[in-house]
Amino acid sequence: MSAVRAPRRSAKVSIAAIVLAIGLAGCTGATEPVKTSSAPTAKPTATVTPTPEPTLLPDGSAEDNLPLFTRITEQVAASEDKVSGRAYIDALVAAGFDKKRMQVTKDRSTVDNAAESLQFSVAWGDAQCLVGQVGPSTGAPVTAVMEQLAEGRCLIGNTRTIDW
Repeated sequence: MSAVRAPRRSAKVSIAAIVLAIGLAGCTGATEPVKTSSAPTAKPTATVTPTPEPTLLPDGSAEDNLPLFTRITEQVAASEDKVSGRAYIDALVAAGFDKKRMQVTKDRSTVDNAAESLQFSVAWGDAQCLVGQVGPSTGAPVTAVMEQLAEGRCLIGNTRTIDW
């Protein structure tokens, strides 16, 4: 029986020797000197480029002028006049849009309730419109560039006369 156990012990010793050798091999790198640098390292810095305020671009396309139209719509929608069509028209005129090319729906329904949705627009060029929509049924203000309808109109249905 001792003959049978001898090979097992030598196998155990061989395995232990291999494990010990691998373990020691992994430790040899720790005796090498660690290189350090005394030079300062450059830290990355973030550069913040301010977004320019949108401006009216009379020679630009409707798409070029959508950022300004959107900003004005959002500003009026955040104000106390958010359900006043006149407030949107006046703000657009103050920014340089042509009042003669605008349309706006009525603020009140035929039974004198506040409008659930208010639309306003500016015809741009011969083929496009900047269109905005706000109101309780809309949620957040919506703006878009749309194709003009017949006769240069932008909005469907009855609109309010802009006579102020």
